[in-house]
Amino acid sequence: MDNKFRNFIPNVKIYMIIIAILLIIIAYFNIYIFYFGLSIYILLLFYNFKSVKLKKDEFFKLIEDISSNIDVAGRNTLSKIPIPLVIADNDGKMIWANNPFIENVFKNPHGKKIDTLIGEINLTKISEKNINELSKVKIEDEYYDVMINIVKSKSSSRKNIYIFYFINKTDYYNLLENHNERKMVVALIEVDNHDEVLKSMEEINRPLLIAEIDKKINTFTSSLNALVRKYDVNKYVVVFEEQFVSKLIDSKFAILDEVREISFGNKIPVTLSIGVGINGDNPYKTHQYAIAAKDLALGRGGDQAVVKDGDRLLFFGGRSKEVEKRTRVKARVIAHAISELINQSTEVIIMGHESPDLDSMGAALGMYRGCKLKGKNTYIMLNKVNKSIEKIMEKVNNRGYEGVFITNETANLIVKETTLIIVVDVHRKSFVEYPELLDKVRNIVVIDHHRKSVDFIDNATISYIEPYASSTAELVTELIQYMVEKVELKDVEAQALMVGIYVDTKNFTHKTGTRTFEAAGFLKKMGADLIEVKKLFADDFKTFIQRVELIKSAEIKNGIAIALHRGHVDNFIIVPQAADDLLKIDGIEASFVLANVDNEVMISGRSLGDINVQLILESIGGGGHMTIAGARLSNISIDDAKKLLEQAINKYLKESDKR
Repeated sequence: MDNKFRNFIPNVKIYMIIIAILLIIIAYFNIYIFYFGLSIYILLLFYNFKSVKLKKDEFFKLIEDISSNIDVAGRNTLSKIPIPLVIADNDGKMIWANNPFIENVFKNPHGKKIDTLIGEINLTKISEKNINELSKVKIEDEYYDVMINIVKSKSSSRKNIYIFYFINKTDYYNLLENHNERKMVVALIEVDNHDEVLKSMEEINRPLLIAEIDKKINTFTSSLNALVRKYDVNKYVVVFEEQFVSKLIDSKFAILDEVREISFGNKIPVTLSIGVGINGDNPYKTHQYAIAAKDLALGRGGDQAVVKDGDRLLFFGGRSKEVEKRTRVKARVIAHAISELINQSTEVIIMGHESPDLDSMGAALGMYRGCKLKGKNTYIMLNKVNKSIEKIMEKVNNRGYEGVFITNETANLIVKETTLIIVVDVHRKSFVEYPELLDKVRNIVVIDHHRKSVDFIDNATISYIEPYASSTAELVTELIQYMVEKVELKDVEAQALMVGIYVDTKNFTHKTGTRTFEAAGFLKKMGADLIEVKKLFADDFKTFIQRVELIKSAEIKNGIAIALHRGHVDNFIIVPQAADDLLKIDGIEASFVLANVDNEVMISGRSLGDINVQLILESIGGGGHMTIAGARLSNISIDDAKKLLEQAINKYLKESDKR
């Protein structure tokens, strides 16, 4: 303390030392004068000591008075601030509060911990992240915005002090909540299999079914206090307040199940596709959200609801089997539109998904021939030949396809803005062979048969996604018949398309319709020899043993089999094959097979129809169809992938009440 204020107290030590030296010199000449001077010197020392002490005391009293006055002024100022204020120490203990805090927030705050009384206040988090404001802190029935001032001590021995200012924003937040609850929501409802249902029943009962559908939808919308208008034979627009959205989500859009139970002799259950748009910047934007949501619901096979809140998407339903409802008229229109884009392009690049399978390669070869017949230079993206397509590629390489198959590097040299890219057997941008290529062209065509996923290629000029088709090879077989007047396929191309259909239909036993057999009949005419097709599936002994071992490792619970291969699989085709074979065992309704493939965990899911494997695998980043789906997981062990899969299965079973 003395050292801090020494500059304010006169320092006479130097003078006293000089006097002492002079006295010593005098003592040398006259001892009597020395004694006289020493007496006076002792009196001076005593006087100086008393004088300095007195001045020190007066100075410190002055400092204390000034500090006290400042503290009083500070406390008076803080106490007169009209908003609630509290000061807490480093442990959260409230050491002082002004009257507005005591009267309006907590009556007896002193000594209590602020983070205990107000759970949303976390002192550790506030200090570490230097947070200076908290919004919408609820205290009893009031809402506050809390401003925080951290007074940090420079001394390591002293702790921080926290000053909290509580600004009552209850009226604001109540008004905001009321505004949000009353914002308009647009929903679009479509009976997605309207024509198919009517055709499946006697004509006399059709008006009764239509009336019952209207009744169910009107009852549903009445519970939402909604405005509803039927603007087509199977389409409705509904407008209601956002406060009812949580009700729909909690019920998981029960209207889907209610409509599906309608029965007036119809052999096909009625299904709805619902798109809900919320939180658009304006009514037009909200309506566009609803359109996009309904298109996504239809693209995923119908019988489901999709809620679009900006970039956020929620899915409900989607548990029914798809019903084939695409028409040749649509195929012809799409084929004509693709032909126009081919004619306008300088060249065409065809691209499937990474690690292409037989359906992807078959569709690529089919579209290649269609583009070549229109006189365009056409290339197929293929960076690596895997075991799945090894045999078909051996046939292709012996038939004069030099320069057709290109890698990423070659594609970068070829591609221009006027290049047309045709994506087959995949619609997710992250899954294609070379995603970056899609950003370098103006026109993109997507042809796929998988249920539409969230991360679809949203800048496609033409998106032909038909989840009702058995395979992409089937879609391409139909399209090329309308793209040119006279179709001429090489036998290897016809075989590639046939094998694509053959694989995805499990030897024409699953997900087949009349269009599937018509496509197969056309390919047979084009030279697809079924004996040659079957040869493409012949396994070597090692592959056969690996598949048997996979099946042997299966664990069965609730009719669901899970098998995994801990080693590395060279030919990943055995993974879906093992999943297919497991379904042949009595009592197994769905199967999942996991294996390490190319530093990833590959999962194949198969179902007989009662369990939707697409919904299960979609929840962990995969996709596909209700009965055929798959996923690839990176940076995860096979045991962790199995745990993740089991969690997804349990969640699905719980939500669908299948336990």
